[in-house]
Amino acid sequence: MYTPKHFLSPAKETLLKILPEASFATLVTSDEDGLPLATHLPLSYNPDAGESGTIRGHMARANPHWKLLAGRQSLIIFSGPHLYVSPRDYASKVNVPTWNYVAVHAYGQVNLLEDAVIVRGVLETLTAENEQGRPVPWNLSEIEEKRSSAMMKAIVAFEMPVARLEGKAKLGQNKSVEDRAALESAAHGTELAPWQRFVSMD
Repeated sequence: MYTPKHFLSPAKETLLKILPEASFATLVTSDEDGLPLATHLPLSYNPDAGESGTIRGHMARANPHWKLLAGRQSLIIFSGPHLYVSPRDYASKVNVPTWNYVAVHAYGQVNLLEDAVIVRGVLETLTAENEQGRPVPWNLSEIEEKRSSAMMKAIVAFEMPVARLEGKAKLGQNKSVEDRAALESAAHGTELAPWQRFVSMD
């Protein structure tokens, strides 16, 4: 990921801040000819499994992407809050349109998970994380065993121990104090607001 030094962001800390909202991510793997294949899917990040954490998820067995995973490097893109910035959003006059955003890229080699107990654990974790905060959270035990077993056979679960994380927060850190304050005002009420507020305080 192209990241000028003023937009560098502590990767692990940034990923934890944008989750769980950014947990619907993009997994990218290249095939034998170098052509990339991308799949959009919900993922779970465990920051304590390995130095940079471990990512787990699953995809449909009918998706040919899983056949590329074993033994190859993959990239997972987590997209955080973002916002279009108009030249009129700045305090100064000489600016052009841009986009402010937060993102984290995770790199590593994916391992396929075959053990039924581990696969079920992946599903339970993903479900619990995405049901969190609902008045009556749904859980896997609400499906009869026969049906859940059939569903697990129709998916491929995987994990990716993270070898490298890259974090980027492009928030106008290279702008003047006045412009950063104006960007904070422009982002008011959006998901990017807390990030712009932090930058305006520097």
